[in-house]
Amino acid sequence: MQDNYQQKTLGILGGGQLGRMVIQSAINYNIDIHILDPDANAPCKTICQQFTHGKLTDFDTVYAFGQQCDVITIEIESVNTEALEKLEQEGKKVFPQASIIRLIQDKRAQKQFYKENNIPTADFILTDNKDAVKANADFLPAVNKLGRDGYDGRGVQILRNVADLELAFEAPSLLEKLIDFETEISVIVSRNEKGEMSCFPPVECSFHPTANLVEFLFAPAQISSDIANKALEVAEDIIVKLGMVGILAVEMFVTKEGEILVNEIAPRPHNSGHHTIEANYTSQFEQHLRSVMGMPLGKTGLRGPAAMVNLLGEDGYIGDALVEGMDEAMKEKGIYIHLYGKKTTKPFRKMGHVTILEESVEALKAKAMKIKEIIKIKA
Repeated sequence: MQDNYQQKTLGILGGGQLGRMVIQSAINYNIDIHILDPDANAPCKTICQQFTHGKLTDFDTVYAFGQQCDVITIEIESVNTEALEKLEQEGKKVFPQASIIRLIQDKRAQKQFYKENNIPTADFILTDNKDAVKANADFLPAVNKLGRDGYDGRGVQILRNVADLELAFEAPSLLEKLIDFETEISVIVSRNEKGEMSCFPPVECSFHPTANLVEFLFAPAQISSDIANKALEVAEDIIVKLGMVGILAVEMFVTKEGEILVNEIAPRPHNSGHHTIEANYTSQFEQHLRSVMGMPLGKTGLRGPAAMVNLLGEDGYIGDALVEGMDEAMKEKGIYIHLYGKKTTKPFRKMGHVTILEESVEALKAKAMKIKEIIKIKA
């Protein structure tokens, strides 16, 4: 018997750009989306069927919101997992499951999970405070990561030498060996309740030198087929060992020796999958929808080479967002602009992205650099 997806309401905790792009996919299937977000003017507000203004970390708010939905998912990890567990106990479908969100909320627990499950990752030491980091000076060069509440480059410090130890966090954190990697890649894998799985082809990420955010993304990643297959196997291994339903982004380092090391995972649509809207047969947002709603998973192959440029707020500008260079960019072939509906800009805030389709990776890289120089978000 065919499931009637249209009669199910999907609740999303978080109303930012990820939720907005899930809604854009859900419209095609007549699926009602309810949104909970602490920002009264969140990007999802005007395009969802029901918007609730409230805190994602408040038990009563999340619990009351979830009671109105058939399926509950997230677009941000910072949510109240106790409320989600209670909803699960009462028969609501919560994907990713509350226990998995709790695990991923804590980078220390995440790293221990890798170690216990033989998932390749950089060596690390758990530290409780700055003194504990200083006591492990011989472990440098290393990356000091806050256990909780770090995101988009915040809560991460690179400690290359003893002089850098003053930058260490005065909080539970982890010290992770600094990897001299060849490239950084990401694989997005999805899994539904039946256990069916599907991976998107690996992509290559290029990071902003100071903001620690993805600046460019290229698909397919310029890696050997052996390394690509290894990356896909690692991503599938993680989602199976988690027992997770939904979509999981797995960020990995490829070392100079051709090893794969898992950096971090995110149990939701991810910045490294934005290009899939135009570049793949199924987008990551539709795949997320399909996986949590019990639908058949879509085909994930690339239609052709693609790049993604993140549109970040320009440094030095805070206020009402002004987008420069749109008309010029729109005249180019294979350019797809996505603005996220954020009214105010600030330095390095994610304000949108551009997907670029081209015949070759070389042409892509040239056009990606050109677009980055053309479109500027100021105030």
